[in-house]
Amino acid sequence: MDGLTNRSEFDHVETWIFDLDNTLYPARFNLFDQVDLRIGQFIAEALEVDHDEARRVQKQYFRAHGTTLRGLMDHHGVDPADFLEFVHDIDYRPIPPNAALARALGRLPGRKIIFTNGTTDHADCVMERLGVAHRIEGVFDIVDADYVPKPEPGPYDTMLARFGIDPRRAVMVEDIARNLAPAAALGMTTVWVRTTSQWGQEGSGEDYVHHIIDDLADWLIAFVDGAP
Repeated sequence: MDGLTNRSEFDHVETWIFDLDNTLYPARFNLFDQVDLRIGQFIAEALEVDHDEARRVQKQYFRAHGTTLRGLMDHHGVDPADFLEFVHDIDYRPIPPNAALARALGRLPGRKIIFTNGTTDHADCVMERLGVAHRIEGVFDIVDADYVPKPEPGPYDTMLARFGIDPRRAVMVEDIARNLAPAAALGMTTVWVRTTSQWGQEGSGEDYVHHIIDDLADWLIAFVDGAP
Protein backbone atom coordinates (compact mmCIF):
# COMPACT_ATOMS: atom_id res chain seq x y z
CA MET A 1 0.00 0.00 0.00
CA ASP A 2 1.66 3.25 -1.10
CA GLY A 3 1.62 6.47 0.83
CA LEU A 4 -1.10 8.02 2.94
CA THR A 5 -4.12 6.28 1.46
CA ASN A 6 -6.43 6.45 4.45
CA ARG A 7 -5.61 8.51 7.53
CA SER A 8 -8.29 6.72 9.52
CA GLU A 9 -6.06 3.63 9.53
CA PHE A 10 -3.85 5.53 11.98
CA ASP A 11 -6.59 6.76 14.33
CA HIS A 12 -5.66 4.08 16.88
CA VAL A 13 -2.01 5.10 17.07
CA GLU A 14 -0.56 6.24 20.40
CA THR A 15 3.16 5.80 19.66
CA TRP A 16 5.30 6.43 16.58
CA ILE A 17 8.56 4.48 16.42
CA PHE A 18 11.11 5.77 13.92
CA ASP A 19 14.33 4.26 12.69
CA LEU A 20 17.13 6.81 12.48
CA ASP A 21 19.56 6.54 9.56
CA ASN A 22 18.01 7.00 6.11
CA THR A 23 14.59 7.27 7.76
CA LEU A 24 14.46 10.32 10.02
CA TYR A 25 16.59 12.04 7.39
CA PRO A 26 16.72 11.14 3.65
CA ALA A 27 19.36 8.77 2.31
CA ARG A 28 20.35 11.41 -0.27
CA PHE A 29 22.39 13.21 2.40
CA ASN A 30 24.76 10.23 2.32
CA LEU A 31 25.50 10.43 6.03
CA PHE A 32 25.52 6.67 6.42
CA ASP A 33 28.04 6.43 3.59
CA GLN A 34 30.51 8.00 6.00
CA VAL A 35 29.67 5.39 8.64
CA ASP A 36 29.99 2.66 6.03
CA LEU A 37 33.50 3.81 5.13
CA ARG A 38 34.49 4.05 8.79
CA ILE A 39 33.30 0.48 9.35
CA GLY A 40 35.55 -0.72 6.54
CA GLN A 41 38.50 1.20 8.00
CA PHE A 42 37.89 -0.28 11.43
CA ILE A 43 37.81 -3.83 10.05
CA ALA A 44 40.95 -3.34 7.97
CA GLU A 45 42.87 -2.11 11.02
CA ALA A 46 41.39 -4.54 13.57
CA LEU A 47 41.77 -7.66 11.42
CA GLU A 48 44.89 -6.47 9.58
CA VAL A 49 43.40 -7.07 6.13
CA ASP A 50 43.30 -5.03 2.94
CA HIS A 51 40.39 -2.88 1.82
CA ASP A 52 38.77 -5.50 -0.40
CA GLU A 53 38.82 -8.18 2.30
CA ALA A 54 37.52 -5.70 4.87
CA ARG A 55 34.62 -4.86 2.57
CA ARG A 56 33.83 -8.54 2.05
CA VAL A 57 33.84 -9.21 5.80
CA GLN A 58 31.76 -6.11 6.47
CA LYS A 59 28.94 -7.08 4.12
CA GLN A 60 29.07 -10.79 5.01
CA TYR A 61 28.64 -10.04 8.70
CA PHE A 62 25.92 -7.47 8.03
CA ARG A 63 23.83 -10.00 6.10
CA ALA A 64 24.47 -12.88 8.48
CA HIS A 65 24.20 -11.06 11.82
CA GLY A 66 22.03 -7.99 11.20
CA THR A 67 24.95 -5.64 11.90
CA THR A 68 28.63 -5.87 11.09
CA LEU A 69 29.33 -5.17 14.76
CA ARG A 70 27.52 -8.32 15.89
CA GLY A 71 29.62 -10.42 13.53
CA LEU A 72 32.84 -8.79 14.72
CA MET A 73 31.85 -9.41 18.34
CA ASP A 74 30.92 -13.04 17.74
CA HIS A 75 33.87 -13.98 15.55
CA HIS A 76 36.67 -11.68 16.68
CA GLY A 77 35.80 -10.49 20.19
CA VAL A 78 35.71 -6.83 19.14
CA ASP A 79 34.89 -4.35 21.89
CA PRO A 80 31.57 -2.80 20.80
CA ALA A 81 32.30 0.51 22.51
CA ASP A 82 35.53 0.93 20.55
CA PHE A 83 33.78 0.06 17.30
CA LEU A 84 30.84 2.39 17.83
CA GLU A 85 33.02 5.32 18.87
CA PHE A 86 35.17 4.88 15.76
CA VAL A 87 32.44 4.45 13.16
CA HIS A 88 30.34 7.37 14.40
CA ASP A 89 33.23 9.82 14.31
CA ILE A 90 31.79 11.51 11.24
CA ASP A 91 30.82 14.92 9.85
CA TYR A 92 27.13 15.61 10.54
CA ARG A 93 27.04 18.88 8.61
CA PRO A 94 25.52 17.31 5.46
CA ILE A 95 22.23 17.09 7.40
CA PRO A 96 20.45 20.45 7.21
CA PRO A 97 17.89 21.65 9.76
CA ASN A 98 14.36 20.60 8.89
CA ALA A 99 11.91 22.97 10.54
CA ALA A 100 9.00 21.49 8.59
CA LEU A 101 9.74 18.03 9.99
CA ALA A 102 10.01 19.46 13.50
CA ARG A 103 6.62 21.16 13.13
CA ALA A 104 5.03 18.01 11.73
CA LEU A 105 6.37 15.90 14.60
CA GLY A 106 5.03 18.49 17.02
CA ARG A 107 1.56 18.31 15.49
CA LEU A 108 1.59 14.53 15.18
CA PRO A 109 -0.59 13.06 17.95
CA GLY A 110 1.14 10.55 20.18
CA ARG A 111 4.58 9.74 21.53
CA LYS A 112 7.67 9.59 19.30
CA ILE A 113 10.52 7.13 19.89
CA ILE A 114 13.74 6.44 17.98
CA PHE A 115 14.67 2.75 17.61
CA THR A 116 18.12 2.39 16.06
CA ASN A 117 20.92 -0.09 15.52
CA GLY A 118 23.22 2.90 16.08
CA THR A 119 23.98 4.68 19.33
CA THR A 120 22.11 7.30 21.33
CA ASP A 121 25.02 9.70 20.87
CA HIS A 122 24.73 9.27 17.09
CA ALA A 123 20.96 9.78 17.28
CA ASP A 124 21.43 12.91 19.38
CA CYS A 125 23.81 14.37 16.79
CA VAL A 126 21.36 13.67 13.98
CA MET A 127 18.40 15.09 15.89
CA GLU A 128 20.36 18.19 16.86
CA ARG A 129 21.20 18.85 13.20
CA LEU A 130 17.59 18.31 12.14
CA GLY A 131 16.24 20.40 15.02
CA VAL A 132 13.81 17.71 16.21
CA ALA A 133 15.29 16.53 19.53
CA HIS A 134 12.60 18.31 21.52
CA ARG A 135 9.94 16.33 19.63
CA ILE A 136 11.36 12.89 20.51
CA GLU A 137 10.54 11.31 23.86
CA GLY A 138 13.35 8.76 23.91
CA VAL A 139 15.91 6.68 22.04
CA PHE A 140 16.36 2.91 22.19
CA ASP A 141 19.78 2.11 20.76
CA ILE A 142 22.07 -0.86 20.13
CA VAL A 143 23.52 -0.60 23.65
CA ASP A 144 20.02 -0.78 25.16
CA ALA A 145 19.50 -3.88 23.00
CA ASP A 146 22.65 -5.48 24.48
CA TYR A 147 24.17 -5.23 20.99
CA VAL A 148 21.51 -7.53 19.51
CA PRO A 149 20.36 -5.77 16.33
CA LYS A 150 17.09 -5.47 14.49
CA PRO A 151 15.50 -7.60 13.09
CA GLU A 152 16.15 -10.03 15.97
CA PRO A 153 12.85 -10.11 17.91
CA GLY A 154 14.31 -9.63 21.40
CA PRO A 155 15.13 -5.91 21.15
CA TYR A 156 11.60 -5.14 19.98
CA ASP A 157 10.16 -6.70 23.13
CA THR A 158 12.69 -4.89 25.31
CA MET A 159 12.01 -1.56 23.62
CA LEU A 160 8.25 -1.93 24.04
CA ALA A 161 8.66 -2.80 27.72
CA ARG A 162 11.12 0.05 28.32
CA PHE A 163 8.66 2.68 27.08
CA GLY A 164 5.40 0.92 28.03
CA ILE A 165 4.21 0.75 24.42
CA ASP A 166 1.17 -1.22 23.30
CA PRO A 167 2.31 -2.59 19.91
CA ARG A 168 -1.27 -2.75 18.67
CA ARG A 169 -1.41 1.03 19.04
CA ALA A 170 1.99 1.77 17.52
CA VAL A 171 3.50 2.52 14.11
CA MET A 172 7.04 1.60 13.13
CA VAL A 173 8.78 3.42 10.27
CA GLU A 174 11.93 1.89 8.71
CA ASP A 175 14.03 2.03 5.55
CA ILE A 176 15.15 -1.63 5.88
CA ALA A 177 12.03 -3.61 5.07
CA ARG A 178 12.97 -6.83 6.84
CA ASN A 179 13.26 -4.91 10.12
CA LEU A 180 9.49 -4.42 9.95
CA ALA A 181 8.73 -8.15 10.16
CA PRO A 182 8.99 -8.45 13.97
CA ALA A 183 7.04 -5.20 14.37
CA ALA A 184 4.15 -6.49 12.29
CA ALA A 185 4.22 -9.83 14.13
CA LEU A 186 3.75 -7.91 17.39
CA GLY A 187 0.74 -6.08 15.96
CA MET A 188 2.30 -2.78 14.91
CA THR A 189 1.31 -0.90 11.79
CA THR A 190 4.40 -0.68 9.57
CA VAL A 191 5.68 1.92 7.13
CA TRP A 192 8.60 1.27 4.80
CA VAL A 193 10.62 4.22 3.50
CA ARG A 194 11.43 3.20 -0.05
CA THR A 195 15.15 2.87 -0.77
CA THR A 196 17.40 2.02 -3.70
CA SER A 197 19.68 -0.16 -1.56
CA GLN A 198 19.42 -3.89 -2.14
CA TRP A 199 19.50 -4.78 1.56
CA GLY A 200 16.84 -2.17 2.31
CA GLN A 201 14.52 -3.58 -0.34
CA GLU A 202 14.76 -7.21 0.81
CA GLY A 203 11.29 -8.20 2.02
CA SER A 204 9.61 -5.02 0.79
CA GLY A 205 6.97 -7.04 -1.06
CA GLU A 206 5.98 -9.06 2.00
CA ASP A 207 2.70 -8.73 3.89
CA TYR A 208 4.46 -7.25 6.91
CA VAL A 209 4.99 -4.02 4.95
CA HIS A 210 1.65 -2.21 5.34
CA HIS A 211 2.48 1.20 3.84
CA ILE A 212 5.22 2.49 1.54
CA ILE A 213 6.46 6.10 1.42
CA ASP A 214 9.33 7.92 -0.28
CA ASP A 215 10.21 10.55 2.32
CA LEU A 216 9.29 10.66 6.00
CA ALA A 217 9.11 14.45 6.30
CA ASP A 218 6.91 14.83 3.23
CA TRP A 219 4.60 12.07 4.43
CA LEU A 220 4.25 13.44 7.97
CA ILE A 221 3.63 16.97 6.71
CA ALA A 222 0.84 15.66 4.48
CA PHE A 223 -0.45 13.57 7.37
CA VAL A 224 -0.78 16.41 9.87
CA ASP A 225 -2.16 18.74 7.18
CA GLY A 226 -4.92 16.24 6.53
CA ALA A 227 -4.08 15.36 2.96
CA PRO A 228 -6.38 12.65 1.64
